[in-house]
Amino acid sequence: RRLRIEHAQHIDPNDIERFAELNVIPSMQPYHAIDDGRWAEKLIGSERIKTTYAFKALLDANAQLAFGSDWFVAPPSPLMGIYAAVTRRTLDDQNPDGWVPEQKISVEQALKAYTNTAAYASFDEEIKGSLAPGKLADFVIISDNLTTVDPVSIKDLKILETYVGGKKVFGDGN
Repeated sequence: RRLRIEHAQHIDPNDIERFAELNVIPSMQPYHAIDDGRWAEKLIGSERIKTTYAFKALLDANAQLAFGSDWFVAPPSPLMGIYAAVTRRTLDDQNPDGWVPEQKISVEQALKAYTNTAAYASFDEEIKGSLAPGKLADFVIISDNLTTVDPVSIKDLKILETYVGGKKVFGDGN
C-alpha cells in the first residue's frame, strides 16, 4: 500500500518528519494556500500557520509530496497551483512576498509534485508522471518556459496544446 493523507494542510510540526519516516504521502492542493492565507491565521493562530501548507518543510524532510487539483472548490489549473506553491501570494494581494514565505518551493519541485510524485502516489509511475519511452506521453505545451519566467507571471501563462497518449487533443486545429 501507499498510504497518503489527502489535504495534509495544517500539520503539527512534530508530524512533518513522520511523513517520510512512515512513508505516508502528504497530498494537497497548493491553490488552497493562497486562498486560505487570507484568513487562516485568524482562525488557527500565528504559530500553527508556520506548518500550514508546509511544502518546503515536507520536502526538506524527504516526504513524497504530491499535488493535485480539488473538485471545483478551486480552479483545476496546475499552472495556478504551481504559481501558488512557488509564490504563496494570497488572492487578496496582501502578501506580495508570499504568505509564510519560508514554505515556498521551486518551480521544479512543484512540477515534480504534480507529475512524478502524483503518479507514484496512484501506483502509476510506470506509465505516467514523466516523459519516457513506453509511458503515456500526456503533456502540454505552454506559452513560456515555467522555469525561466518571473514566478508571478506563471498564473497568466497559456496552455497552447494538450497531448494525451501522445495525440494532440487541444490546440490549433482541434
